[in-house]
Amino acid sequence: MSDTKKKAAADAATTADSAQRWVKCPQCGGPSLYSPANRFRPFCGERCKQIDLGAWASEEFRMPTEAPPEDAEFGDPRLLP
Repeated sequence: MSDTKKKAAADAATTADSAQRWVKCPQCGGPSLYSPANRFRPFCGERCKQIDLGAWASEEFRMPTEAPPEDAEFGDPRLLP
């Protein structure tokens, strides 16, 4: 690789490092580096990642749905004529 190409690659890496993307941690709201260098992204650290995983495991995050009434014939083959 020529010296010019090496310098261009080094300049590109420096530019990429200086343009790091910081986002808000979804758990604590603190700053979190959003790049491959942060193995916990989008979280700021392992603790926030584990708290979020625990919330999913205990079903704290659910999709709201409306259950059909118990006497509705929707989906129950025993109630169909």
